[in-house]
Amino acid sequence: MTKDSLRVAMIGTAFMGKAHSQAWRTAPHFFDLPLEPRLELLVGRSPEGTADRAGRLGWEQWSTDWRAAVANPDIDVIDICTPGDTHAEIAIAALEAGKHVLCEKPLANSVAEAERMTEAAERAHASTGAIAMCGFSYRRTPALILARRFVEEGRLGAIRHVRAAYLQDWLRDANAPLTWRLDRTKAGSGALGDIGAHSIDTAQWLTGQSITEVSATMRTFVTERPERAETVGLGGRGDEHAPKGPVTVDDAAAFTASFSEGALGVFEATRMATGRRNANRIELNGERGSVAFDFERMNELEYFDGSGADPDAEGFRRIQVTDPAHPYMSNWWPTGHGIGYEHLFTHQAVEFIRAIAGEAPASPSFAEALDVQRVLASVEASASDRSRATPVERPRA
Repeated sequence: MTKDSLRVAMIGTAFMGKAHSQAWRTAPHFFDLPLEPRLELLVGRSPEGTADRAGRLGWEQWSTDWRAAVANPDIDVIDICTPGDTHAEIAIAALEAGKHVLCEKPLANSVAEAERMTEAAERAHASTGAIAMCGFSYRRTPALILARRFVEEGRLGAIRHVRAAYLQDWLRDANAPLTWRLDRTKAGSGALGDIGAHSIDTAQWLTGQSITEVSATMRTFVTERPERAETVGLGGRGDEHAPKGPVTVDDAAAFTASFSEGALGVFEATRMATGRRNANRIELNGERGSVAFDFERMNELEYFDGSGADPDAEGFRRIQVTDPAHPYMSNWWPTGHGIGYEHLFTHQAVEFIRAIAGEAPASPSFAEALDVQRVLASVEASASDRSRATPVERPRA
């Protein structure tokens, strides 16, 4: 039986574009899906680069006009993998055209933009059934989904502490190039929005609690960088003799947080932690147990059972999250054969397709991503005015 096709246009050809392309290609080969994704159209900036990337990544056609992609009646999905300053315009236009939208995180560069995107998503869903989802891909990590199940089952009891740190070091060299991620007008913020947003989303999703108040500080350690570079993206080294431009975002952010049910949170996000490549860590301590996770060991979850059932053998134990009973793992390899970063995007594509088919809700929704945006804004506000604590402003129900 031939499945209905889901024709995808993806806007953006760089880091996230490559990851999403692999996900769309791979998902139907490992998962039984209600719709068959087709890599219909890739949209980039330059004709030569986009044509080359389309051929390499398996897209049927290419274009440099995202508006034409949105207006194309043969396109069902718009996948947004561009810098944050373009998210709102593209997403709103796509939703108004009745397209399903998958948008990379953070949802936007401001709360106001994120609010407009969320409102457009709600209108589009009501009128055309369009689905909108934000790409917080770490939610698709099997070990983190297992941790969330432990929380929901009450194994940890009431959560007292949330400890999250996302540590990278690709900007440690003062001559690392001045990319768009260091330009506030394009990126919105630096380490805070780029990687701290993941920690905020993961913490709220894992605990089922909202962050209600923050107290923050932020730093920019290198205030200008070479404008020309040998490589562009994460890492690389610029020409130290080239003209330099200003860095207008944070290199690092740290904040404490209060949660809606009483938990205390401590967060850190930095792209200057020398030696830490992608240490995305989170630990929850509850009255009866704890879980701890580090993405640099992404197939493992540490779990402490504090029930006192075996007091002579208490201690954290390592769970290798590779059994068929674990989330998504029955679709991959035999027990003990781990998965990697790219698999999270495949899982994301799977869940998005299932949401479009009406088999499950789209999560994280734009509304959930908007809530993360509000926390980001409160962190920046707190760091800016040096206040002890800044409430996270949310509309009253």
